[in-house]
Amino acid sequence: MAGSATTIGVVAVTATLAVGFLAAGGAATAAARAAGAADAAALAAADTASGLVPGEPCARATDVASRAGATVSACRIDGLIVTVEVSIAVGPLDARARARAGPPPDDE
Repeated sequence: MAGSATTIGVVAVTATLAVGFLAAGGAATAAARAAGAADAAALAAADTASGLVPGEPCARATDVASRAGATVSACRIDGLIVTVEVSIAVGPLDARARARAGPPPDDE
C-alpha cells in the first residue's frame, strides 16, 4: 500500500514538472519569435524610412511583423531611426519584443 502511494506521488510530481517545463519552453519559443519579428519589422521600416524601399515605414513594419505572426503595438520614427514594438499571443498572455534599427550613430 505504501509503495502505491509513493508511486502515485512520484508520477504526480513528474507530470507537474513536465507541464511546467513545456510551458516554459513554449514561452521561450514565443519570446524568440517575437524578438525575430521585431528585428525584421524594424529593419524593414528603417529601409523604408531611408528611401531604400518605397512606402510608409510603419506600414512596412506592420506587414513584415504580420508575416511572422506578430502584431505591431508601437512604431516610432525619429529621422532614419525606427523603433518597433510587437506582440505575439501565447494563450491568455502576450510575448512582447522591441527593436530599433537605423544608421549607426555619428561619433564626432
